[in-house]
Amino acid sequence: MIEEYLPKTNADGLPIIPMTESQKYIFDLKGWLLLPGLLTGEQLGSVRAHQMKYLHARESLPPHERDNHGGPSEILLDHPVVVGVLNEILSHQDLASEEAYGFRFDHTYTSLRRFGQNQFNPHGGGSLFNFCGNSHIYQHLPGRVHAGLTRVVWELNDVEQGKGGTLFISGSHKAAFPRPEEVSGHDSPLWETYGCPPGSVVVFTEAICHSGTPWLRQENDRLSLFTCYNTVNSKWGKGCPAPAVIAAMKPKRQTLFRGAWCGMGEGQGINRYYEEANRAV
Repeated sequence: MIEEYLPKTNADGLPIIPMTESQKYIFDLKGWLLLPGLLTGEQLGSVRAHQMKYLHARESLPPHERDNHGGPSEILLDHPVVVGVLNEILSHQDLASEEAYGFRFDHTYTSLRRFGQNQFNPHGGGSLFNFCGNSHIYQHLPGRVHAGLTRVVWELNDVEQGKGGTLFISGSHKAAFPRPEEVSGHDSPLWETYGCPPGSVVVFTEAICHSGTPWLRQENDRLSLFTCYNTVNSKWGKGCPAPAVIAAMKPKRQTLFRGAWCGMGEGQGINRYYEEANRAV
């Protein structure tokens, strides 16, 4: 990592928390990482309330909050722990500074799953061998990885081990062989998952084989925010928050939504800034 280019604080002025050596090893080994309990009770309550209004009473929100990451939920975009991970596995350091992140927002959705709902659909895996034009790619060199399209899942309610959290075939992001169906059925011992308290994050490379699974916890629904990040010069998913939503954010947070290009030279010739004319769509 070329640390001199990377921001030391997030948009709220909070110090970025770098990945530990153990976290780096686990992420590279498995392709996913659990970071439990990152939000305070107050933050969690505000974010939960915003997500439910976004899902069920969107018109009741002011225009600048009518987005998954509007209003109270915008703090999730560049939480200090999340930025620390993305700085390590995704950042294009030449496009990072203390005023801009070296990665960008790609797309997101909010998921509300009730007891018994099933979303088993294994996909991904083996993406060490994708061409660079495919965002679902995983690259590594001694002491460094690049995760391409990276998913950050905010679990906003309790997740009980084995009762509905996302499933992973750990290590499959580096698999050389096609995935046989007989080893990836719902009851396969290859699947790994997690339990966590509300306000936790699961980070995984979209190169890994992963799947939803039936939500079997009756005490609460699964309320999750699935956000993808990408390199500055790439975009996989369609869409971007409305201009009014981004305009209400602090300048450093706005750089997550700049256009998908790099550029050469100084000043406006290199993509370290956000403005209305430089907004992804």
